[in-house]
Amino acid sequence: MWISNALIAVLRFLIGVTARWESPPDLSRQRIYFANHTSHMDTLAIIAALPPEARVNVKPVAAADYWGKNAFLRYVSQKGLNAVLIERNPTAGQNVLEPIFDVVRAGHSIIIFPEGTRSSQPLPAAFKSGLFRLAESFPEVDLVPIYLENLHRSMPKGKHVPLPIICTIRIGNPLPRIASEDKQAFLERARDAIVRLSK
Repeated sequence: MWISNALIAVLRFLIGVTARWESPPDLSRQRIYFANHTSHMDTLAIIAALPPEARVNVKPVAAADYWGKNAFLRYVSQKGLNAVLIERNPTAGQNVLEPIFDVVRAGHSIIIFPEGTRSSQPLPAAFKSGLFRLAESFPEVDLVPIYLENLHRSMPKGKHVPLPIICTIRIGNPLPRIASEDKQAFLERARDAIVRLSK
């Protein structure tokens, strides 16, 4: 926990990380936070925006090919971020989402980036199907959109040191469920929920 607190303190010192909630959150409920993805600071910025009592039970989803590629990054991801690592290039027959399903079944909230990779643009690219599969499998879990403002400018793709630009985390109301909604309609609606928070 001390590692996470130290990382959050450094991040707040560098870029502010101001949280703006659309309405007071019900943190007693399990949640799937989904956000645009523009920098390696995104996960920590979202964790920093959550109240301390919500951080204890949240697990960000992170790519094993980056966060597990050496001992230092594995230590930060596991001890500092409490992350669940997934393989972006799974072997034949491997379900890439199974580690995420396991932590949600165990009662944890998660942070996921539905684009699947970082973007250099302020608005998210098209979403991959993972969020839809999670929404279908866990209909009782709240789906909460987040827009990360200015992180693409503070630490753009390819950079390793953040610029001191004030960043805001805009956290929306849970996405309403629509019965029998098809995958494409759901993914477009989920993306639109993030875009709406950017305005």
